Amino acid sequence: MSISSDWIDIEKKYYAQTVRRQPVVIVRGDGTEVWDADGKQYLDFVAGWAVNQLGHSHPAITQAIAEQAGTLIQTSNQFYTVPQLQLAEMLIENSCLDLVFFGNSGAEAVEGAMKLARRYGKLNRDGAYEIITAFNSFHGRTQATVAATGQPHYQENFAPLLPGFVHVDYNDVEAVMNATTDRTAAVMVEPVQGEAGVIIPDDDYLQRLRQWCDSQGILLILDEVQTGMGRLGSMFGYQEYGVEPDVMTLAKGLGYGVPIGAFLSKAHCQALVPGDHGSTFGGNALTTAAGYAGTKFLIENDIPGQVKEMEPYLLGRLNDVKDRFSFVTEVRGKGLLAAMDFEDTISPQVLANANEAGLLLNGPRPNTVRFMPPLNVSREEIDEAAERLSTALSKI
Repeated sequence: MSISSDWIDIEKKYYAQTVRRQPVVIVRGDGTEVWDADGKQYLDFVAGWAVNQLGHSHPAITQAIAEQAGTLIQTSNQFYTVPQLQLAEMLIENSCLDLVFFGNSGAEAVEGAMKLARRYGKLNRDGAYEIITAFNSFHGRTQATVAATGQPHYQENFAPLLPGFVHVDYNDVEAVMNATTDRTAAVMVEPVQGEAGVIIPDDDYLQRLRQWCDSQGILLILDEVQTGMGRLGSMFGYQEYGVEPDVMTLAKGLGYGVPIGAFLSKAHCQALVPGDHGSTFGGNALTTAAGYAGTKFLIENDIPGQVKEMEPYLLGRLNDVKDRFSFVTEVRGKGLLAAMDFEDTISPQVLANANEAGLLLNGPRPNTVRFMPPLNVSREEIDEAAERLSTALSKI
């Protein structure tokens, strides 16, 4: 028996069996590399589900956490703290938005954005409350965000769903137009659908949505939990498409490994007033210190620019792999968010083989694997990942 298998046995005994895990017990990480409990090394192209923008144990993050943990961790939002306001200022000064609220996760960020939209509809659209979202979207795991998510397999066990959500096809502006009524308060979409398998819309999709929302007086919410913080090659995904949202959600990469979420809004639509929203832990000194340190490093070192330069290299190496295996049908991606499709539902086997080869991947669909490496991944690490992926696919 290995040390890893012992820990897996403990998990089966004590942990709620709600997550489909891969049989890897990670105990240490450094940059793009991680090691399991038995000492095996892997290249991590999951990065905590697009969380570890600067990789594991980056000194800018670990130093900020250590210093803040030794100074002040939690006060509640009854009081002001400096790291929270430093991060708030940095996000607003580097985006098109005016105001920010911090929570603890992506789901909380989306919940806050949806509350804002409903309050906005109540005040400005005669009580409008519906939010139009897209099929195959993913917005979170709470009751409301599951209802907003356009994937039945996440919803079926929790019906009846909370009302107030209308789902239409992604990348179809006419469908949004047809679904808009006097009950519509907002449209909420992802700039790129990550959980659906990295689905990239037409270049003018978000621009046309922006125009429609403006013409109807409804809000455009961009869920950038996965696409924000440099992942697509710009600080925020909306910058790739030449639009400005009314509301934007962030999480994942905002914390560089620690749990944090945020929703940002334009001043004209910030309908929430004191008492409408709050969070005990949201924006605490520890997590915002990490977020501030990581975001400062991201901006000062132009990590989004490096991502844009690395995008063709990653896609090129993945296409090299595609050319070697006839059952690989497509490679697509934007920035350092990429996917590979197969002609059959073999992604579970691909993930298992990749684990064996020392490469950690994610399988958002039965016929798709997803690549989300740290944003500072090197060409040499991409080359090695491609070789390990080829080894995994050769055993299919």
